[in-house]
Amino acid sequence: MLPPERSKIRHCRACGTTVRHLVPADDNRERAVCPACGTVHYENPLNVVGTVPVWGDDQVLLCRRNIEPRRGLWTLPAGFLELGETTAEGALRETIEEAGAQIELGPLFTVLNVTMAGQLHLFYLATLLDTRFDPGPETIEVQLFREHEVPWDEIAFRTVRTTLRHYFADRQRGRWGHHGVHCEDIS
Repeated sequence: MLPPERSKIRHCRACGTTVRHLVPADDNRERAVCPACGTVHYENPLNVVGTVPVWGDDQVLLCRRNIEPRRGLWTLPAGFLELGETTAEGALRETIEEAGAQIELGPLFTVLNVTMAGQLHLFYLATLLDTRFDPGPETIEVQLFREHEVPWDEIAFRTVRTTLRHYFADRQRGRWGHHGVHCEDIS
């Protein structure tokens, strides 16, 4: 396990005072603490949610990114979870925003710890309800791919590549992971 990255917080969000990095009383790790107002600033991983949208029994929908990072490369529809939504709601929203795809959300499929980036990625299986797509501004184009057509060297993120490999392997075996969820650490 790698040591935690030092906090990027420099000033208190409550009062603007320069923070100190120390282990507060009754805690077990270093935090950004305001010496003026006493606010302890906790930093937690960001959640990325998305789907593996499937058409028929052998095609997966991918989106070509129109934004950095990795502009021009292919990804599954996914993005950061917003406050006030469940992971399932966020995955559905991201699929609509990025691909303009109508889906029926299935079970949670992969859970990937991306500790170096301070992120947790969760992908749900999804069934496409039709092949009419209306990609949003974050997407250059969307396309359906069979396994042998996937542009593996142009996949934007390792978590997407890992999720796709699990999908196609499970599909070939005819069963979907341990209780439907693959959990891995991506370093």
